[in-house]
Amino acid sequence: MRALTPALLTLAEDLTGTMFCAKDTEGRYLLVNDAFVRRTGERSRRAVVGRTADQLFDPLLAARYDEQDRAVLTEGRELRRELELIRRPGGTPGWYLTSKSPVRAEDGAVLGLVSISQALRGQDADPATVAALTRVATLVRDRIATPPTVAELAAAADCSPATLDRRLRRVFALSPQQYVLRARVDHAATLLGTTRLPVAEVARESGFYDQASFTRTFGRLTGETPAQFRRAARDAGTGHPVTGGLPWPTPPGRDTMET
Repeated sequence: MRALTPALLTLAEDLTGTMFCAKDTEGRYLLVNDAFVRRTGERSRRAVVGRTADQLFDPLLAARYDEQDRAVLTEGRELRRELELIRRPGGTPGWYLTSKSPVRAEDGAVLGLVSISQALRGQDADPATVAALTRVATLVRDRIATPPTVAELAAAADCSPATLDRRLRRVFALSPQQYVLRARVDHAATLLGTTRLPVAEVARESGFYDQASFTRTFGRLTGETPAQFRRAARDAGTGHPVTGGLPWPTPPGRDTMET
């Protein structure tokens, strides 16, 4: 805790839509903000501090967090803007970008880590960008089962792949590949929550090579197997498990909305 600056701790307290936590090398939570507490289902920070992921989250989800933490703590490398589908309080999942960084002592030794998970929000865009990205979104939606390449997306947007990358990152904070992957997983989550299609059929309808590759990717992004996700969506009574669906740009002068 002494390695964390007072300014950082103050800023963490003010984050309302972004989850923040600090952990030691044993994986114990040392500091969390209120947004993180809500994520755990506990009622106070006191109930979270001192505990580990496996004491607060489902085993599969905790295992994914521990895997991320080991890379940061043992290798000292940062995790930058990892796309994740995180279940919110009340059972509804939402898309987040998670980053984790090691906290070091003056001699360079890793003392722990800090982590933030920020909900994706669509940013304002000029009319030309709105039109271009709307064509991209339409192509992705129409080609879920056979996902388009970056070159095809750029052609739909009538720009170069590099320009498309800049536009998507500026408006949605996603690369083209992340955007397509999000669309496919959104589609799969909707099918899991609203139909009785077998998981293998959901995989094919969402553009995955086979059920095994779908299960691996879905588990990496959500921390749940498709079957677990389906049960949770039905228990929560949500007709559409992923609120918002595909992200859409917002024209200037209009309020942005969480996707």
